[in-house]
Amino acid sequence: MCACQFRGFGQVRAFSGPAATLLVGEDHHLLRAVAAEAGEGRVLVVEAGGATRVGVLGDMIARKALANGWAGAVVHGAVRDSVALDAMGFGVKALGTTARRSPVDRGGVRDGAVAIGGVVIRAGDWIYADDDAVLVSPRRLTQDVGPDANG
Repeated sequence: MCACQFRGFGQVRAFSGPAATLLVGEDHHLLRAVAAEAGEGRVLVVEAGGATRVGVLGDMIARKALANGWAGAVVHGAVRDSVALDAMGFGVKALGTTARRSPVDRGGVRDGAVAIGGVVIRAGDWIYADDDAVLVSPRRLTQDVGPDANG
C-alpha cells in the first residue's frame, strides 16, 4: 500500500486496473500524449516527484483519458482544475492542487519502474484505489473496484 496521503478527485471514487507508469517530473506533455492513446482499462500512474508547484494533470487531460478508456489516474504530485475534475466520471488520486502548469516540454520516461509512497510500481502491476488508499499488487487480485467491477 502506498504511504502517501492522496486526495480524491472526480465522481469515480474507486478504480482499478493494470498500471501504465510515467516518470514526468513537473512536465505534463508525456501524460497528455499517453492519455490520448487507448487506455483499455489501465490506470495512469504518474510520478511527478511529489511536486505540488505545478499540476501535471488537469481537466483537458482527464477528459482525454476518460474518452480513451483509462480507468483512472494516480498522481504523485499536483493536479489542476479540481472543480472540473470533480464533475467528471473519472477517478483521480493526487497529493494536492495548484493553478500552475509546466510551461516547457522536459520529457519523461514511460513504462519504467516508479517509487511512490514507499512502493515500487512497475508497468502492468495492478492498482486498486479507493477513498482510503492506493494498493499495488504484482498480479490481479480476486475482486476489482470501480463502477464496472463485478462483486
